[in-house]
Amino acid sequence: MSFVETELADQPESWARAAALAGGLKEQLPAPGERTAVVGCGTSFFMARAYAALREGAGLGETDAFAASEFPSGRRYDRIVALTRSGTTTEVLRLLADVRGSARTTAITADPRTPVRTAADDLVVLDFADERSVVQTRFATTALTLLRAHLGLHSDSVVADARTALAEPLPEGVVGCNQFTFLGRGWTVGLAEEGALKMREAALAWTEAYPAMEYRHGPISITTGGTATWSLGPAPDGLAEQVTATGGLWVAGRLDPLAELVRIQRLALALADLRGLDPDRPRHLTRSVILPSEQPAPPVRPTPGG
Repeated sequence: MSFVETELADQPESWARAAALAGGLKEQLPAPGERTAVVGCGTSFFMARAYAALREGAGLGETDAFAASEFPSGRRYDRIVALTRSGTTTEVLRLLADVRGSARTTAITADPRTPVRTAADDLVVLDFADERSVVQTRFATTALTLLRAHLGLHSDSVVADARTALAEPLPEGVVGCNQFTFLGRGWTVGLAEEGALKMREAALAWTEAYPAMEYRHGPISITTGGTATWSLGPAPDGLAEQVTATGGLWVAGRLDPLAELVRIQRLALALADLRGLDPDRPRHLTRSVILPSEQPAPPVRPTPGG
């Protein structure tokens, strides 16, 4: 088995452990009413988007999500939460250094022995969800489970749905498709984006993701035989019928949306296997993006007569 396959299968247990930790993290995670920003890169950014929508939707305070490289300098927050599996991602570490002293910072990581340990004011360690694979599965969904539980939005049924997602066959016909679109609403838009990313990373698949109501505003034009449109959570009225009428395959999300993401992870691995790809070694990717240290430019020597 590949590392990612083993780690994917461990998610129900990891989620249960994370949910049990949430009640003891009142000081480390945003309190009700705190103006909060959540940041990450790649998969962690999409989890940040999901959490931000959940927290604000629950009425617990204004919550924004940013790719770490796109954080708006000068905007003030009470708390900044950084999601970083490796604890070494350059953009995250730079941001934490830039905001030091202006907001309380919390890093959620899998490895406390990395530079993020001293970069953030508070540290939440999910080392039991760490991964050897470059492609993230277990850590990302476990971090989001922790945050959902802290909001009071997690239940045992979510873990049960994850076990179902691992045990049941994939939707009929989906492995034979050649293009995939994932749709979400509210917090599941971030999950849809993450599903599309998993398919690109592990299977080099042609994938897209949109807010579900936006699908009618152009993207549906590519839907035809051989394409699949997968909804994470309830779909807008009539959309399933519209997709079916194009000849495309409609996949209705019937489990908890985070468990639906597990099904999409499984699809990515199934396609990788069909295409002879190693999902533990995705093309052009590394476990963490670590950029060279920025060095000051050498002084410019004046030219004679200049």
